[in-house]
Amino acid sequence: MRKNKILVVDDEESILKAMKKDFEQEGYEVMTASCGEEALEMNKSQQFDMIVTDLSMPGMDGIKVLAEAKKQNPDIGSIILTGYGDMTSAIEALRLGADDYLLKPCDTEELLLRTSRCLKNREAHQKVKFYENILPVCSYCKSIRDDKGVEPGKGRWMRMEEYISAHSEVQFSHGVCPECYEKEMESLDQ
Repeated sequence: MRKNKILVVDDEESILKAMKKDFEQEGYEVMTASCGEEALEMNKSQQFDMIVTDLSMPGMDGIKVLAEAKKQNPDIGSIILTGYGDMTSAIEALRLGADDYLLKPCDTEELLLRTSRCLKNREAHQKVKFYENILPVCSYCKSIRDDKGVEPGKGRWMRMEEYISAHSEVQFSHGVCPECYEKEMESLDQ
């Protein structure tokens, strides 16, 4: 089983080392970055499951790191850490898609619990997206259920040609392929 990969971003070296150690002891693969720009370069070249970033850093702050990381990878999980309990920044972080917001210094157990919860929620969300992208086709008549714009599973069943025409610009011309023609001719001869 693949380990979840976490990127930790903080301008304080001691915090990076401590968090890296704590996450690795829990079985995570961990990379660290000491600034937002470095984190975004790493996020471009590697697929992280989660980013844990400090809010206040020189240069690019944690809100900008989160916004850019979400542009690069919309499914990345995220936790913002801050030494300042500012409600405005908490709301902005959550609006941008942060999964959680913690005050520093945070309890290691609390951080690990919230990280685990975030990763489980991310996994569940990915499963939902996976199943939403499966096209339901009837095994007997080959009709397709069109769930677009309705609750999944509640869509209207339609002939394959109707579905494809409704969702693309493809037009149909019915005919018989050579293989089917041969089979039909053989069945008529019998």
